[in-house]
Amino acid sequence: MSGDVQLELWLHEYEMSALSSVLEKQGTTVEKRMQEMLIGLYAELVPHEEQQEIRSRLYAECAAEQTAEEAARKYTAFCVRENDKISFYQLDRTEDILEVAKFLRRYLRQGQGHGAAALQTSAFARMEPVTAERYDQLLALRMESPGKVTGVFDLDFDRQEVSSADAAEGWKTWSMQDVSNAIYHAYRKSCLRPEQYTARFLEKLESKELTSPGHLSARDISFAEEITEIDSLLNFYMETYFDVDKVFGTHVCTCENDDALNVYANYDCASGQVYDELEVDLHRADGREESVEYRLNAVEKATLLRKMDVYCLEQTGTSLKDYIAQLMAEEIMPPSAPLM
Repeated sequence: MSGDVQLELWLHEYEMSALSSVLEKQGTTVEKRMQEMLIGLYAELVPHEEQQEIRSRLYAECAAEQTAEEAARKYTAFCVRENDKISFYQLDRTEDILEVAKFLRRYLRQGQGHGAAALQTSAFARMEPVTAERYDQLLALRMESPGKVTGVFDLDFDRQEVSSADAAEGWKTWSMQDVSNAIYHAYRKSCLRPEQYTARFLEKLESKELTSPGHLSARDISFAEEITEIDSLLNFYMETYFDVDKVFGTHVCTCENDDALNVYANYDCASGQVYDELEVDLHRADGREESVEYRLNAVEKATLLRKMDVYCLEQTGTSLKDYIAQLMAEEIMPPSAPLM
């Protein structure tokens, strides 16, 4: 990027001292007055059209520099839940699950008080509060550009759970205690490469994933039955092998009643996106029917989309995109004339 040019002028020190003394009484300096005169000279002598062209060039260079800086910047996002309150934070650097696990181990072992306060005095002390909207943006960007948002973590100190958004596999949730134990075992052996520590850590957490509301994972999502199309929505029936009561706040996983739950995920053909909410139908044993609200976040939607694409290929032999194209072609194609 272009820069400023420094000009060098000379004036005897006696003369400079006298001039500075006068200008000081006027509330200014030699440098300020010379700068004003130079700007005035430029404005007076350089044609207006050329000045406009130069301003445009400077603006373009500045915008390009800001774009390059933003492209090089990495983010980590945190959602912190404590005492039924939710806070969101952004950290302008790369952090991974290992660093979060180290913090949680220290936090649990030292018996610190509030988790949010401990987090802000730890290695993540430079994180800044952000809005829920900004957090949602970072969550979506985590799935679209994992090299840009290198980590998103949901620390639930009320439930003692930690969730991590993985760009390839979606949410993964564990108990904080299991994470603490895993990081201890990962680092019992020294002099390993970073990726080896990560592998040891994740190996220790195998089979310990939890089902958590707001964090439906790839292992929670599976489909059954035919894909149906209603009003430009593709309807996928979700199997409910996960803990639906924990996710939806219902009470059907019990022998105390005969209530049942049907869950559907919809794909909006018009927008080309997974619908923002799951369709959750609660069927009471006495015949009453209720709808349960469950809004999907960006990670859950991205995970559902991958699962839908795979299931569509299994059921129809075509990808989700090609299947929708076929449906649209059938809708606009005029009926064939009867054979005579």
